[in-house]
Amino acid sequence: MKNIEEILFIIQARNNSERVPNKMLRPFSGTNLFEIALEKIKKTKIPPENFRASVYEDSLSEITKKHGFIPYRRSLKSNKEERDIRSMYEWYNKFPQFKYAIKINACHLFLKPETIDSFIDHYIDSKNDGLFSVIKNKQYYWNEDKELISKWPDGYNIMNTKYVGPTYEAAHCLYAGKLDLIGEGKWMGEPPYTKNNPELFEVDSFESLDIDHEWQFELYTSYWSKLNG
Repeated sequence: MKNIEEILFIIQARNNSERVPNKMLRPFSGTNLFEIALEKIKKTKIPPENFRASVYEDSLSEITKKHGFIPYRRSLKSNKEERDIRSMYEWYNKFPQFKYAIKINACHLFLKPETIDSFIDHYIDSKNDGLFSVIKNKQYYWNEDKELISKWPDGYNIMNTKYVGPTYEAAHCLYAGKLDLIGEGKWMGEPPYTKNNPELFEVDSFESLDIDHEWQFELYTSYWSKLNG
């Protein structure tokens, strides 16, 4: 069992997204993705002193402070890095008071504070060092060689998804792991990844909606505005 005081909670944000420029601060309905994420953190059980927003731009740093949180000023290299986890998550060895880290993706507009709290509780009680959010699917999948990788249900000669066994898709909204593993170039578990390495945490498919493309930003923020208007 872990202690919440051992956990660093972090949001990592940047303004140099190529697919959706300035998506963190692009205004909609009187707010933006970054401020919604910070407001969400305030509604969770996360101790404020355990939370950091890892940001490079002054604009993101100032908003972090406006909301009462401490920014971690990431380097320009970290802001651009997409391959080396030690560079991308360079904060891994900057906080010796913490043993673990939970990273929350600020791009998941519909992720609920209650789900974040459930993830935290699950991780604290878990014997595993890694925990990762996933979506449960009942669907048929093929690999790159066009071979069916979903197990065809016994006794059925019809493609009906209610009979197929579940598979789990990465949700990319909540991650947890040991900080010293990042120092070894690993994240959430020890390769080769096996059962419960990392452990999987199911989230609702709606909460896992991510904004990676322009059409997603337009559609999801419009729906958020209607829900919260």
